[in-house]
Amino acid sequence: MKKSQNLRQVGYSMILVSASLVAILVIGVVIGEDVLFADNMARDSTSHFNECKENDFKTDGCEIYWDRINNKISGIYVDLEN
Repeated sequence: MKKSQNLRQVGYSMILVSASLVAILVIGVVIGEDVLFADNMARDSTSHFNECKENDFKTDGCEIYWDRINNKISGIYVDLEN
C-alpha cells in the first residue's frame, strides 16, 4: 500500500491552527480585564476627530485626516497651507 504524503501537510496544518488559537488566547488574556477595549479606542478616535474638526484640522496631530477631507464625499472643505 502506498503511503500518502498528505499526512505531513495535515499535521503541519493542525500545528498552525493550534498556534493561531494560542495567539488568540494570549490576546484575550492580555486585554481580558478591559472588556470595552475596542469601544474605548473608537470613542477616543471619535473625540480626537471632533476636536480637530472644531479647530479646522490645523492643530498638531490632525495631519492624519488631511488625506480624507476636502472631497465631495466627506463634505468638509478646509484650506490647507503647504
